[in-house]
Amino acid sequence: MSRCGYRMSTERSSGLSSKRPCLTLSVLPGWLGLEIIGLHAPVWEIARSVLIFLGIPLAAGFLTRRLGEKVRGRAWYETKLMPRIGPFALWGLLFTIVVLFALQGDAITSRPFDVARIALPLLVYFAVMWAGSMALGKAVGLDYPRATTLAFTAAGNNFELAIAVAIATFGATSGQALAGVVGPLIEVPVLIGLVYVALAARRRFPRPSAAAAVPQEGSARV
Repeated sequence: MSRCGYRMSTERSSGLSSKRPCLTLSVLPGWLGLEIIGLHAPVWEIARSVLIFLGIPLAAGFLTRRLGEKVRGRAWYETKLMPRIGPFALWGLLFTIVVLFALQGDAITSRPFDVARIALPLLVYFAVMWAGSMALGKAVGLDYPRATTLAFTAAGNNFELAIAVAIATFGATSGQALAGVVGPLIEVPVLIGLVYVALAARRRFPRPSAAAAVPQEGSARV
C-alpha cells in the first residue's frame, strides 16, 4: 500500500474509532434484530484514548517524516533513519502483548469457552472479509498486487488500538482487554495462512504483459 493510502486509512481510523463502538453495540444490533447492548463508557473517554494512542503516534510519525525529509532528504530518511527506528514499533507491541498475557494468563487458561467465543467470530470475519475483498477487487478489474493489498487491508484490524482503548476505558484485567488480547492470537496466524492462499490465487489473475511489467526507458518513476 502506498504511503498516501496508509496515511488516509490511519486518519480515517483516528476519526471513526471513537464512534465505532457506539455504532456496533447500540445501533447495528437493532438493525439485525439482536439485543441492543448499552455502552457504559463516555464517548469522550474512548475518543481521548484514541487521540492518545493513535493521534500522538500519527502526529509524531508525520512530523518525523516531514522534518527528516526536509533536513536530510528522502533517501537518508528511508535508508538510514527508518531502519533504525522501525524496530521500536515491533518491540513496543511485543512488550504490550507480553504484559497483557501476564495479566490475562489466568483468564485465558481458566475460561477457554470465552476465548473460543471470541475466536470463532474472528475466524469467520477474517475469511469473509479477505475472500470478499479479493473477489471484489478481481470483479472491478484490479490487478493481482492491488487486489491482494485491498484484501489484506480489509481483513486486517487495529488490535493495537483496540487493546489500548480497552485498557484505558475498562482496565487491564477486564473482559474487554481479554478480547483485545485474543484478537492478535487469531489474526496473525490467519493472515499468515491467507498469504499462502493469496499466492495460490495469483494464477486466477491475468498476467501482466511484458511491456507493462518492464517500464520503458525514460519513463517517469511513480
